[in-house]
Amino acid sequence: MELPKNRFKQGLASGETQYGLWLGLPDNSAAEIAAVAGFDWLLIDGEHAPFDLRTIMSHLQAMAPYDVAPIVRCVEGNTALIKQLLDIGVQTLLVPMVETAEQAAQLVQAVRYPPQGIRGLGTSLARAARWNQVPGYLKKANDEICLIVQVETASAMANLDAILEVEGVDGVFIGPSDLSASMGYIGDAGNPVVVEAINTGLNKIRDAGKYAGLLCLDPSLAENYVQQGANFVGVGVDTMILANETRKLAQRFKQGAPVEDEKPQAGY
Repeated sequence: MELPKNRFKQGLASGETQYGLWLGLPDNSAAEIAAVAGFDWLLIDGEHAPFDLRTIMSHLQAMAPYDVAPIVRCVEGNTALIKQLLDIGVQTLLVPMVETAEQAAQLVQAVRYPPQGIRGLGTSLARAARWNQVPGYLKKANDEICLIVQVETASAMANLDAILEVEGVDGVFIGPSDLSASMGYIGDAGNPVVVEAINTGLNKIRDAGKYAGLLCLDPSLAENYVQQGANFVGVGVDTMILANETRKLAQRFKQGAPVEDEKPQAGY
């Protein structure tokens, strides 16, 4: 039995922009529906959505048969939690609220087995190793890990150059919503000042040879970010799609007239 390849890293290496969808609904049927939609990647949001370790694993299992790359955003960059996530099969990890190069370096250690890192060994219990059915898993696993750190405050952006120098960080994800709030523009991620800061950050990330990403629900602004260097872009959220479309459908019949789409959001 071979170690599964990291589909997300393979997609990024192709040079094609990778488009994805945010998953916040914990029922794995929602994940499977999204998995057949045609996105390059799906992100399981363990930071803001009601996921625990078992529901994250259930989502990974639902997505596994399909040609889509799973990403997991953990609630925080805790070493013990990261170990559990990797053991259930997470290969691409997005860690929120990374503020410094020192924090990024600690995360690099957490996602890798010794001697490159400090990830604990427990492969007989690990879905990632197919419960010790993958020959040489311990020596191959590090190569299939993709670590993305999320910078989402003004102070983190000020430290971006130093964070980008950390070896082992594969990509940097900019969080437009929290960044806009920390810059004094809460709820206004499309403000020109915020957009300019994001553009500058995306260019820095690409110039450093790292992968750059963000979530942007405004199609025209998302295209701008791709032109500025974004390699992977989240373009929707499952909860918002369900909420918006069900509301519009209900209003169409209850009020007897089509409902106009709301203005798309610039970030999340």
